[in-house]
Amino acid sequence: MNDARRHSPAAERNAPFILAALQQRLPAQGRLLEVASGTGQHAAALSVGLPGWHWQPSDREPEAFASIAAWCVGLPQVAAPIQLDVLVPPPLPGPFDAVYCANMVHIAPWACTAGLMRLAARVLDPKGLLITYGPYLEDEAPTAPSNLAFDADLRARHSDWGLRHIRSVREVARSEGLDLQERVAMPANNLLLVWGR
Repeated sequence: MNDARRHSPAAERNAPFILAALQQRLPAQGRLLEVASGTGQHAAALSVGLPGWHWQPSDREPEAFASIAAWCVGLPQVAAPIQLDVLVPPPLPGPFDAVYCANMVHIAPWACTAGLMRLAARVLDPKGLLITYGPYLEDEAPTAPSNLAFDADLRARHSDWGLRHIRSVREVARSEGLDLQERVAMPANNLLLVWGR
């Protein structure tokens, strides 16, 4: 393995399930912006399974770029990573047919969720989708003990981190003209949420 590649066991485990969900919900081709690409494992694995899609990875931290690029060597459908902070996003070459963001909402200040919704509303095609993935809190379903422990750990590490309630995320999305279109239960007590106009 190339030394530049960072490795997330969780990303490796969940990528096949996320890919299957995306394949069922996205058309054969399009342009996708990935927010908070992290290690780059999702950009590599998901883009291979969606060969008709042009994939634009991004991350707030430039230190992530080498890992993203290393994972995506030999994948012409994946562009070079760009720096993107959802609180102060740069001009982007939109529109995009999809925006994808995994595991950022709970490991970032709450303001970043609003920033993500604002960014998606700005760069998505009118029929485009925002797809978020991760653990959430819900009124309709009890929170798994593992997610409660994860939430406590996140809040101990940073006072403005933690699992978000879908109701609160939905309110922020609606303020930007987006609404929750589909809730997909995923392994390990995660959810894939599909947002659109």
